[in-house]
Amino acid sequence: MGRNIGSQVFASVLVNALYAMKNMPIMLVNTLLTPFSFLIVITFISRGALLGVAIEGALIMTMVLNGLGLQGDLSHLKNDMKLQEMVVGSPTSASVYLIGMAMSEIIYALPALILLIILSALFLHLTLLGILAIAGAMLLMFIVAVALGFFFSTLTADVIQSFAFSGMLSMLLSALPPVYYLITYIPLPYRYLAYLSPTTFAAQIAQNAAGFVSLSTSSLITDWIVLAAVAIVFLFIAIKKSRWVEI
Repeated sequence: MGRNIGSQVFASVLVNALYAMKNMPIMLVNTLLTPFSFLIVITFISRGALLGVAIEGALIMTMVLNGLGLQGDLSHLKNDMKLQEMVVGSPTSASVYLIGMAMSEIIYALPALILLIILSALFLHLTLLGILAIAGAMLLMFIVAVALGFFFSTLTADVIQSFAFSGMLSMLLSALPPVYYLITYIPLPYRYLAYLSPTTFAAQIAQNAAGFVSLSTSSLITDWIVLAAVAIVFLFIAIKKSRWVEI
């Protein structure tokens, strides 16, 4: 059983990541372009003061964008390649299919993640606990983004429509919230609007782990609880409420 699931996951990775990375390497530029563009712009505008914050923001944005990118990939495989029809007719469940495609997105994001990890090692002074906290926040945001991407991919009728949803969600989750900058830069009372995005909680966890902000224990626990709860709810919706069979 476990071996069968492993082969199904590997098939998703092979189709959605390794094939594209080998035959269309130019597509990897897209995984680097947006996160690093924001990093460079914020660093220049702040004259280097927000370099560390921007590196953390780029890490979170990379996970969000690649998680949401699942929507376009699944929409293409479903509507253009008719792959989902074959998956539905096979023993593969929606959850296994989702896990395999999510793994493929992580592998696809590796070039960007490796560069950002190198920058983190050079410019951030993190403890082991801080590294684990940032990794945990990134993972939870990736789960949120993957769940949203999977859910909307089962609703969209074509790739173009999928790109519209993906662009809108990426703006709301990674560009507008205080990911590349501190939330204190947002004047009151508009600051409270930032908490409508789960990315704000992930960014605060990462910024606290690197020492850019100092959160109280209760605030930090609240951030973890909210982020974990959002990830669980969205993942439940993606698996249970998506139109998996209705192609």
